[in-house]
Amino acid sequence: MTKIQIELSDATAKAARDAGLLTPRALSRLVTEAIKRRQAADSLLAIADRVAKAGIAPMSMEEIDAEVKADRAVQRRRRAGRR
Repeated sequence: MTKIQIELSDATAKAARDAGLLTPRALSRLVTEAIKRRQAADSLLAIADRVAKAGIAPMSMEEIDAEVKADRAVQRRRRAGRR
């Protein structure tokens, strides 16, 4: 277990304390979620670099929307089949 010390302005510390964010459990959750977001962003950027190098044309918002809707339909069918 690692112990850390942070410096916050009084106002930020009070707001965080009032929101229950300065407990070890809350801080651990916040850091873990931040790490996951950073990893997801890094992954997306890596994919974007590979797509650009491959010369793949960007998708329009309509194409993206159609792909998302199609994937959601597949997920709904899978969930319905498992029940």
